[in-house]
Amino acid sequence: MSDLERRDFCRILTGCTLLACTGGLAGCARLLDWSAGTDAGRGRVATMAANPPVVEASSTVTPSETVPAPALPDLAVYTGDDPAANVRAAVAALGGMDRFVKRGARVVIKPNVIVGRAPELATTTNPIALAAVVTMAYEAGAAQVTVLDRPTGDPRTAFEGSGIAKAVNDVDGTVKILSDRNFERFDIPKGRVLTSWPLVTDIFEADTFINMPIAKTHSMAGLTMSMKNLMGVMGGTRGTVHQDFHQKIVDLATLVQPHLVILDAYRIMIRNGPTGGSLKDVRTPKTAIAGTNMPSVDAYGATLFGKQASDLKYLVNAGAQGLGVIDLNKLDIAKGTT
Repeated sequence: MSDLERRDFCRILTGCTLLACTGGLAGCARLLDWSAGTDAGRGRVATMAANPPVVEASSTVTPSETVPAPALPDLAVYTGDDPAANVRAAVAALGGMDRFVKRGARVVIKPNVIVGRAPELATTTNPIALAAVVTMAYEAGAAQVTVLDRPTGDPRTAFEGSGIAKAVNDVDGTVKILSDRNFERFDIPKGRVLTSWPLVTDIFEADTFINMPIAKTHSMAGLTMSMKNLMGVMGGTRGTVHQDFHQKIVDLATLVQPHLVILDAYRIMIRNGPTGGSLKDVRTPKTAIAGTNMPSVDAYGATLFGKQASDLKYLVNAGAQGLGVIDLNKLDIAKGTT
């Protein structure tokens, strides 16, 4: 067997057996299906909430006092055996979740939930790490935490089969199953090729938007990380995006800019992505990477695959268009173990 522990393989078989025996969804964690809403508009103009949201100053500081801003790193990279501890440490190094989440905030988290495969196969965002981020948002004072994605197949099967529905439900988060009415067409003013597209409205209505992909290979993009993960907020026929694919990834990122990016690299898929399906495709760096800029996070993520940002056309384009720094030598990177 590979370097993954034998018990991981057994857990995959057990999960698949349970899914088959229960008809896929019977008795599983609750999911919220919000299909109500207005019909999709055309050409709506919108921006994300302030990035990052402003956190109220401490009442112990008087206006006459000068409080130096803490020197925070551009990226935080933490490694250890516990996926939850890794994401907690990485976010703490960036200033803590309360830097991004205000009391009473509505938080939306976008993991990668492409299909319903077990976490050991590194196809979807690690549910343990995701649950930790939901918990951290509540600890910072969030009033509501919603987790959403647009899987390639049946969304309920994807959320349940990946373990994400139960993980989110167990910490009082909500999984939102998207329908056509949850999307509106938005203008992308800075798009060079992609100038408008139906996008899920929740990310614009949220006070805090967190992008939390898993790192894995992709047949067209080379690697899929935070920038490519934004395709999960797109409605319509996404297959038409494949022409000028790399530039369209960048175009979308000019409009959709998360407040916080957490790249799950506890397990990564090193071949046959984005869906994989074999333990032979998986490596286990046991790492979490956090930052506020998608190109920078993805540039570091590429190194886990032995690549550089210059190997990925969409990152090269993003850097050239000023969306972020992709030269790791120019970034302040905090590293640690948990």
